[in-house]
Amino acid sequence: MTEGGNRPSEGPSPAREAGPFARASGAEAPNRPLEVIRAGRVAYRDGLALQAARIEARRAGRVPDTLYLLEHPDVITFGTGSDPSHLLASERELQTLGIEVFETGRGGDVTYHGPGQLVGYPILDLKPDRKDLHRYLRDLEGVLIRALATFGIAASREPGLTGVWTASGKIAAIGVRVSSGWITSHGFALNVRPDLGRFGTIVPCGIADRAVTSMARELGGAPPMDEVEAAVVEAFAAEFGARGAG
Repeated sequence: MTEGGNRPSEGPSPAREAGPFARASGAEAPNRPLEVIRAGRVAYRDGLALQAARIEARRAGRVPDTLYLLEHPDVITFGTGSDPSHLLASERELQTLGIEVFETGRGGDVTYHGPGQLVGYPILDLKPDRKDLHRYLRDLEGVLIRALATFGIAASREPGLTGVWTASGKIAAIGVRVSSGWITSHGFALNVRPDLGRFGTIVPCGIADRAVTSMARELGGAPPMDEVEAAVVEAFAAEFGARGAG
């Protein structure tokens, strides 16, 4: 299980949107553009390559802050804080299910990604006014709480835990990495309509006593993915102080 990647190849050509991006910390914060890239379904290793290239470009100032929105084929990922015992399925079972396994550089424990789950990778420069990892995590949770409220889903934070929850269980996971120069990568995974049975192959995020839920379960049916993407973009704009990003 290794982190790696080739040139991105799977999925349709990304769609892009841009608008002024103003940090929410006050009038002294600079305006910055935010590019939203809807990348479709992307193999996990290709998602790593997308992020790596964008991080370097953002660090060099060649591109603006970016939000990738995409889906992954079935994959289990291990963060830097993962416990190997939290993988419950055997190698043969994973092969039968068609689930890949990757070790990755984000924080957090083991998690699952798959079709029907909206994954967001913000590639942001947190300098100069947002150099606070705890605040950044809470802001990402705020984005998802706002977006879910658009569909009438009451979601919240849980004290001492990272992610977003409803009364039925965890609906979104968050695991991020901040590289040199305060450039972010990885991000969040919102369960829109994934196969929740696939979470049984792991102890999701290392939390054994809490269920996993989805928008489809909460609502009795999931809204179209493009509507969820639009709600997330609008919520991202509101939470981070963006203008015209959605």
